[in-house]
Amino acid sequence: MSSRLSGVLALKDFEPLAQRMLPRPIHGYVAGAAEDNSSLRANRAGFDDFALVPRTLVNVSGRSQRQSLFGVTYESPFGIAPMGLAALSGYRGDIALAEAAHATGIPAVLSGSSLIPMEEVAAAAPGTWFQAYLPGDLGRIFALLDRVRSSGFETLVVTVDIPVGANRENNIRTGFSTPLRPSLRLAMDGLTHPRWLAGTFARTLLRHGMPHFENSFAERGAPILSSNVLRDFSARDHFDWSHVARIRQAWRGPLVIKGLLSAADAAQAARQGIDGVIVSNHGGRQLDGAVAPMKVLEHIVDAAGSMPVMVDSGFRRGSDVLKALALGARMVFVGRPFNHALAVAGRAGVTHGIKLLQSEIDRNMAMLGVASCSDIDRTYLFKQHPASS
Repeated sequence: MSSRLSGVLALKDFEPLAQRMLPRPIHGYVAGAAEDNSSLRANRAGFDDFALVPRTLVNVSGRSQRQSLFGVTYESPFGIAPMGLAALSGYRGDIALAEAAHATGIPAVLSGSSLIPMEEVAAAAPGTWFQAYLPGDLGRIFALLDRVRSSGFETLVVTVDIPVGANRENNIRTGFSTPLRPSLRLAMDGLTHPRWLAGTFARTLLRHGMPHFENSFAERGAPILSSNVLRDFSARDHFDWSHVARIRQAWRGPLVIKGLLSAADAAQAARQGIDGVIVSNHGGRQLDGAVAPMKVLEHIVDAAGSMPVMVDSGFRRGSDVLKALALGARMVFVGRPFNHALAVAGRAGVTHGIKLLQSEIDRNMAMLGVASCSDIDRTYLFKQHPASS
């Protein structure tokens, strides 16, 4: 273990290290959310509504945290959430995240707003899922789906909670913008973070050229410094259930809808033959004041029937994961902590973070009195604040 990781005992320990490593605009983009950060704070507070109820004198010596989903058995019930611009946090970040997940037997989701071509990520880490932000243009949708399929991805995640861009004042306050605009402040931020400047940004420029948005559509997107970047993030406000129905017809593999907070939407997804949903408020990065996923998770599970329900936003501890499983989630996705781990120590940092969370889940399962993920249900939870749900 490198000296940089020796003091990292929990996922939360990565953030202060990453803050020192990354230029202020990059860290601000990763850590910030929308407007007043109300949803960001609520995501963590949502776990406090539930206390765990252990069972004692249970033989848990043969416990396993393996979880099966879409015909694949994963080593743990959590994965790495899609994160745009990850290659700005660490060298070849999208590949590092996917490779660490693949090597440890958990799922990773490649963001459509990533800076490394999907073909390279799929080749480096088979079994990675692909997440798309789609416009209401069926021609562009089908062209992208053809590329995703040809690249070898089997599971498609369609994120649906970005009809328009959020009001991310935090980005502006820290100097981040899309596109990135060269400035004296940006230059000084880079120069005062020499390890990032040499190890991530300059190394990328020398070996791969200026980063582009590679996976928004079938064709290559604009470079991150181009004024044309915004064209890759437009025309999503007329994307609706009719487009989802057409995608369902065209995509033969597992199809997941990400960004639901409504039980009615989950029921609609089940009616349309969607294979799974991810309950999410985008980590607090979209509608500020949106409900925390943990507060609505059980209602969405009930509405989904047999359709698998997954969840993200705010997960940091093994106990968080177990609470979500007890409410009926099949998989939990974790984002920012793995981005911070990437910034601190690349793939090794991500692997360290995965193993920390796996260890927490294993210990907590033993103390909770469960031997497998399928054993956990709502009887292992005590709702402490029922009036707030």
